[in-house]
Amino acid sequence: MRLAPVAENAYFFTRDVAHHKAAVMNKKHETDPVQISRTGRAMSIVLNRPRAINSLTYKMILSLTAALEDARADDSVRMVVLSGRGEKGFCAGGDIKELYAAIGAGRPDEALEFFRAEYALDLMIHEYDKPVVVIADGITMGGGLGLAAGADIVIATERTLMAMPETRIGFFPDVGATGWLHEKCPPGYPEFLGLTGYELHGAQCVRLGMAHLLVDSKRVPGIVETIAEADRAGDEGRASAARHIARALEEYRTPEIAADPEMDDWVRAYFHEKGSLLEMIAGLRTCAAQRGLCEAVFRRLAERSPTALALTRTLLAHNAGRPLARVFASELEAARFIIGHPDYREGVRARIIDRDDAPAWRPAALEDARIEGLEL
Repeated sequence: MRLAPVAENAYFFTRDVAHHKAAVMNKKHETDPVQISRTGRAMSIVLNRPRAINSLTYKMILSLTAALEDARADDSVRMVVLSGRGEKGFCAGGDIKELYAAIGAGRPDEALEFFRAEYALDLMIHEYDKPVVVIADGITMGGGLGLAAGADIVIATERTLMAMPETRIGFFPDVGATGWLHEKCPPGYPEFLGLTGYELHGAQCVRLGMAHLLVDSKRVPGIVETIAEADRAGDEGRASAARHIARALEEYRTPEIAADPEMDDWVRAYFHEKGSLLEMIAGLRTCAAQRGLCEAVFRRLAERSPTALALTRTLLAHNAGRPLARVFASELEAARFIIGHPDYREGVRARIIDRDDAPAWRPAALEDARIEGLEL
């Protein structure tokens, strides 16, 4: 099967989405993985796989896409609210076991189709013409961050944990992250977060630009009603309507989030505008400040796929400041490359399937990692 590239309008699986449209607005059963309901003029979309921390399957991506298309066409819907069922998290990312099974069965095109559909959905949210609110309560990683990245308002709680841990399984931080991390985060953090998978907790998510406001998790149940009541008459554009919703949510906001200039200076000094990953590592070996952070970086990098690290660094450098449609197109090519590399299957096997936590990377040394045959 020949895959269409990620395009500006992001609609390249219309037929599959159409098959879901008839059912998606009638998601009533408690076991449906995507549940859609209305509160006032807000469409509420709930990811409903709590035991899997709401990880995304291909069918869920199609259902989400169909719901957003229907909401865009319905004048009575003024905003969309995305959330996840259960206390563990909003969304842990894509269903890696589903992808691993397809690749192991000799069906890599199915895995690529998953990424293509996921990236199209994420791009749709970035380009949507109505306000989108994401309640990122709990774990929000990988594909969960892909859903949140294009939202107008991302709500974090004290339970929120955000990260891009993909290099640990021989993959790379995708869903547009190699582009939008540069727009959201202070200098150096795109490289730091993307390469190491460093976890952001609660207030850190807001401080570093990954979320817009921090609220107490006990107050989350009332947020959807508040958002729905924030509607007002008139034909507003997305930005104006989003500002109106943000003002309505001020009563929930945690008043102060402490700065951390020491960490910000350290990240900028050792990760921003470095020529190569090897140059970053060489600099870290000489650092005197923040020794604990330096040592943690070395531990994290040592357990990650050298090829995935090299690919991540290449993409972060290539996609800084590029239009998002092109970022997604380059990430699709990178996904094609890495799922054909032995490190991806080995990483998933070691970390998720067998859980022996002992992947045999090929090559094992960063100095020997090569990104050959990839055209971005």
